Amino acid sequence: MIKLAPSILSANFGRLEEEIRKISEAGCDYIHIDVMDGAFVPNITIGPIVIKAIRKCTDKIFDVHLMIADPIRYIDDFINSGADLLTVHYEGEKHLHRLVTSIKEKGVKVGVAINPGTPCNAIEPILPILDLVLIMSVNPGFGGQSFIEASLDRIKEMKDLIEKTESNCVIQVDGGITLDNVEQVVEAGADVIVAGSSIFGSPDVRDSIQAFKKY
Repeated sequence: MIKLAPSILSANFGRLEEEIRKISEAGCDYIHIDVMDGAFVPNITIGPIVIKAIRKCTDKIFDVHLMIADPIRYIDDFINSGADLLTVHYEGEKHLHRLVTSIKEKGVKVGVAINPGTPCNAIEPILPILDLVLIMSVNPGFGGQSFIEASLDRIKEMKDLIEKTESNCVIQVDGGITLDNVEQVVEAGADVIVAGSSIFGSPDVRDSIQAFKKY
């Protein structure tokens, strides 16, 4: 069975605490928190202060996805705010191995995300030290985009690379995943599914989460 990480980017920020409690009680595994800085991606979302404020809402894993430039400058801030897992972008950090090692030394799990235009083998050298690889199935920066079909082949390729390098990391997929395509994504090799509008935009959040969790 997959792990489900609802993205609060699609939640109602006017009642964010209620929204988080709702998905937690409905059985999600992670809380996916998209951090955007207006530089690495054009949008701007939230930072450590908000994450710290909502940490008290749930004991679920805070899966913090840093879509920011030079993330190494802010790692301590996000760890201190309550992040359990930090995912940084391959495209956003010049010294990726140093950054990943630094995060792990602080006792926090670490993932690396790759954009649709980045080859899977770009991160092959560091796969053995990662906890998670995030395959972006849309271009980062905005919610509600359509799934890029070529991502299915990229998931399979990454699965092969993980086996080749004998890594224990899991594959997370983020972007445009709905109940209409989640089965294909899981069959391709995904372990963790990020879904935003498909959950928060559904008539019944609990029913939607349970439907995703069947895969």
